[in-house]
This record gives sequence, structure tokens and C-alpha cells, in this order.
Amino acid sequence: MELDSPITALPGVGPRTAQRLARIGVTTPRTLLHCYPRGYEDRTRQVPIRQLDEHAPALILATVAQAPALSRLPGGRTVVRLRIFDHSGSLPVTFFGGAYAARALQIGESYYFFGRAQRYQGRLTLVNPEFEPAGQSGRTTGRLLPVYPLTAGLSRKSLLSLIDRVLPLAEGEEEFLPEDLIARRGLLRHPQALRLIHRPADAGQALAARQRLEYEELLLFSCALRLMGRRQRAAGAPVFDRLDLGPFYRALPFAPTAAQRRAVEEAVSDLTRGYPMQRLLQGDVGCGKTTVAAALCYLAGRNGYQAALMAPTEILAAQHAKNLAPLFAKLGLSTVLLTGALPAAQKRRALSAIADGSANLVIGTHALIEQGVAFARLGLLITDEQHRFGVRQRAALAAKGRQPHLLIMSATPIPRTLALCLYGDLDISVIDQLPPGRQPVKTYAVGEGMRPRIERFIRTLCEKGQQCFVVCPLVEPGEESRVKSATEHAAYLQKALFPLRVACLHGGMKGAEKEAVMAAFSAGETDVLVATTVIEVGVDVPAATLMVVEDADRFGLSQLHQLRGRVGRGQQESYCILFGADHGERARERLQVLCRTQDGFAIAREDLRLRGPGDFFGLRQHGQPVFRLASLEGGGAMLQQALADAGALLETSPDLSAFPPLREQVRRQLSRLDFSL
Repeated sequence: MELDSPITALPGVGPRTAQRLARIGVTTPRTLLHCYPRGYEDRTRQVPIRQLDEHAPALILATVAQAPALSRLPGGRTVVRLRIFDHSGSLPVTFFGGAYAARALQIGESYYFFGRAQRYQGRLTLVNPEFEPAGQSGRTTGRLLPVYPLTAGLSRKSLLSLIDRVLPLAEGEEEFLPEDLIARRGLLRHPQALRLIHRPADAGQALAARQRLEYEELLLFSCALRLMGRRQRAAGAPVFDRLDLGPFYRALPFAPTAAQRRAVEEAVSDLTRGYPMQRLLQGDVGCGKTTVAAALCYLAGRNGYQAALMAPTEILAAQHAKNLAPLFAKLGLSTVLLTGALPAAQKRRALSAIADGSANLVIGTHALIEQGVAFARLGLLITDEQHRFGVRQRAALAAKGRQPHLLIMSATPIPRTLALCLYGDLDISVIDQLPPGRQPVKTYAVGEGMRPRIERFIRTLCEKGQQCFVVCPLVEPGEESRVKSATEHAAYLQKALFPLRVACLHGGMKGAEKEAVMAAFSAGETDVLVATTVIEVGVDVPAATLMVVEDADRFGLSQLHQLRGRVGRGQQESYCILFGADHGERARERLQVLCRTQDGFAIAREDLRLRGPGDFFGLRQHGQPVFRLASLEGGGAMLQQALADAGALLETSPDLSAFPPLREQVRRQLSRLDFSL
């Protein structure tokens, strides 16, 4: 059997089991080998019965004292009861639905039992333990037992059995790291690491295997992204003349900060050097990244090129167009908005202006990458809120021009070393300064008992002419009755806050309807806007001074920071209220982070620590995670090593041709990201 054969080639795997395995990403013996444990149960810690602790699972070597007695409970369910003993005492054992135990356990024979003791009627008892004959331990007891991701219909026992069958194939996995790198970093070889991650003899072996596999994931990804960046940089690109930006700055209704001007200059140096700009512009909520983007769009227009600004939502795209079109008109440049919600006639006019080049700045959503959108002379591509777009979407828009310059903007702060890993060879600009007059948003984490007081506070602010956002995690009521939904909560607030004007906004609404609701709120025609996270990014309503987040413990910290950034945009004192502090100690701990700091980078690091990376930075491409094991908590030693080693390898061999096995692994990584080597 080959490593890349269909998983059904494995004896005992039929179509139904194959479907279940596919749900956890297993389709071949190779992907089964790479289905790594997420942890281990220590089934080596043997304790006498007298020392059992009901708070911790334990391994017991004991003898069956009496024949198992099988009986039936009301409803027909079977229960097996028996007693076991060792030198320190005896213990009752109960198996619910465990008729097999009555057949397998023999009086007078010794077995290893593994499970957690529970207290029943004041006495400890062992319920549904796993067991093996004393002379045959090692399969499910007496070892470190891996804990795998499972799915409905797929048990740990069956997955263990399948992995046992493919483990011998691990020796056929090729070592792809250079030998000197393995020796210098003190790494296990790849086949050995694969074997030991699944079947370690002790914690030391498990750790060594995990370190090798984590390191190779980080190294492969670093190499892949650097190759992508280098290839894009090697291509020709529009060369912009360094024109005077004075007219642009004088047309702004405010003075740009020093940090904004610095970011503009860093990007301008890229645009004038002859190969494609690849730059990440990072900045906290409200720092003014759009101003930097607008300056570069102005420069592109004055050089005779078109600029495209792609936003993740129609609301944000419309807001960009509303703010930038008058500015660019004042400067003699035209702006066009293109979204899926445009009426047919307006869309035809927009497409025509894009195609004939009369549109200098094109602002849109994913509609920009659709077939039929043809740019006359695309020279600059800007993606707003990078974490909402995948590699494929950026590449599709870039293909609309001939190596256009690329600026990626992100208000999801990322520690610098982590950004270097995630974005390969991108240059990085950071706006670390907020515009003058921006006040910190006072933030409070509260429980349900504060609701009447918060509702009075909403009424007080709105009666003063201010406005309020209320964000809910769900659109409609769902199975979890405790969790607030936007539609239901809006109806409740309309009654509770009467005569205040309450509106509802969510992603399930049609584009025109969303625009109308948002326009009414922006114009002050609505007092309270109840919404989902559709208003998470970019929405700018200066009169909004209060953000209330329902069930805030269900959101990531960086997402909450983004939501908080929707208020505090005017000169008035602003507030953020986070409901959910009474949903447990962990929820309270997380929400207190927002109360302590306004620093988006500090919040991002804490989010990584508490939640792990997950999908935090949009790492999933085509539904598959880029990392199976690697931890992305900012600036770890292993990440630093992988970045340094990737750079050294590509310095030695720019296309990795000197390292054929490594080149093949990187090629696979690139193919998952829609690039080829």
C-alpha cells in the first residue's frame, strides 16, 4: 500500500469510515500519519486503590473479587457490577451498557483498569473504566495514550487501530531537511518523529517528536512565503514618478500624523524603484491607515495608473467611497464604487469607467475579482482588513493588472516576528500613533445584574443626542437560548427603550437594505443600532459614543477591540460595555484584558495566549489549516529559528534546487496557496 493511496485501500476502511475520516482531514495513509495527537493521557501512573483521587484519572492493577453481575435498568439498559481488590483495599466497579465486561472479566484474574473514580452515595466507585489483562498491557493502559481529534461515528479505539496499521509506512517518509540543519538544531529525523508522535514511550519522546514536526511546519511555511515574495519582486512593475504630495495633504480636513507621513514615505520608496511593492501596513484601530492608502492612490492617479481598494464588506466599501470620492474630486481624480448590490445600470457605468481608464480609484468588495471586471491600467492594489481575505483572492485581483503594486492593510495587530512569518517577504510599516484628540474608550466588563443600569445609561446618552451600537453574536434565535440574537434583542430594546429609535443590521440583509439602515444611523435618524459583527471594521459614526457587546465572552479579544474601535471617533467621552463577565472565571479573565489596555498589539498577544491561533489571522486556505502543530504565539524561539534558517537556505539556493527533497515539500505547500514552484 502506498502512502498516497486512497484511505479505502487500508483493510477495514469502507466508504462510511472513509467519510468520517475525511471530516478530520484524513483521505490517504499519509494524511492519517499526519493526523497528530493534540495531547496525551498519562496511563503509566499506577496507584493503589487506597490512594485514588476522584479528581484525576488513574491506572490500577487489581484482581476481580467476584463474578460480574449483569442486570437491567428500567428502559432495558444493561448494567454490570463487580468488585476488585489489591493489597491496599477493594473498590466497586460499574459498567453501564457494558455487557462485554461481564463476558471478559474473570473472577480471580488480574487486570489493569484505567478511569476516574466517582463518589456515589458517599463512597468511591469506578465507572466504565478501560481494562486489559495484566500480562497484556500496552495497548490502552500502561502507556502515554494519544488524544486525537474525533468526529461522530469515529471512536478513539478505531482511530488508534488504524494508525497502528499505517505506522510501519512512516519509514517510507523521506527525510527532507538537510543533514547539517538536523544536527545543528538537534532534531529527530522525520520518520522517527512521525512514529514517536503517535507512540511515545515517555513524555521526553513525545516532546522531541512534537518539536521536530512543529519546526518543519514553520520552516516550510517560511520558505514558501519567501519564495512567493521573491518571485513577485523579481517581476517588473509600474515605476511611479516621485511627485509632490503637498496638494493631497493640503486637501485633507486634518493634519496627518508623523506616523502616517512616515508610512507614506516608506511606500513611495517602493513605488518608485521598479519592482512590485509588497508591503503590510499595520496599525491599531483608528490610527488612519485609510489616509495612507489614499495618498498612494493619489500618487497612482497622478502617474496615470488606476488604483483598486478592496474592502471586505459592502458597508465598508460604501463608506470608503463616500469619504474618498469628494476628496479625489477636489484633486481632479474620479472614484467609482463596484459592489454586488449595485443596480444593473450603475454597475454597467462602473465597469465601463474601469475598462476605459476614466476611473482613477476603484473601490469595491469581492465584486472586483469577478469575471467581466477589466482594468485599463491597474497599477496599485490595496486590500483593507487583510485578515478577511485569502491568498487566492489577493492573487485573483492582482491578475487584473500587470504586476501591480500591493499594499495590505490590517487593523488586527500582529507581533512583528509573527507578521514576518505569516507574510513572507512583505515589508512592514507600522502606524504607532493615533490622531490628536482621540480619547481612550472607557471599558467595563459586567454581568446580567447590571442590565437595568446599562439600559438607563443608553437612554441618558441618546437623550443628549449621542448614539449607541449594540452587538449580538447571532442573527436569529438559535439552539442556545441564552445567547442574544440581533433580531430578537432589537425587538426587545425597541420596547424597553421607547421612544428611542432602534434599528437592526446584520449580514443576512440585502445590500440596499443594509446601506439604508447604516445611512440612517450615520445621519442621526436612529439612536440605537443593534447589529452583528457586520459593523466590526471601518464603520465611522462620530456621534456614536457607546458600544455594548452582548455575550462578549463568545468573541475573540482582537475582535472585541475592533468593535470597541467603532466608538471614540468624535470629541466626546466614549464607553464600551462587555456583557458576559458572569459567564465563568475564564470569561471574566479574558474580558478584563480589554478593561486594562487599549493597546491592540498587547491584546493580540493575549488573544493568542488564551485562544491559540486557530483561524485568527485567516490562515486557512481551501478549508485546510496551514499548521497542524505549530504554535504562533508571538516571537517564540522556534519561530525565530525557522525564520533564520529559511533565510539562510534561500540565500544558499534561491530556488531550493540544491535541496531537492525540501524543494518538493515547499512545492506542495505552495500548491495549497495557489502558487507553483
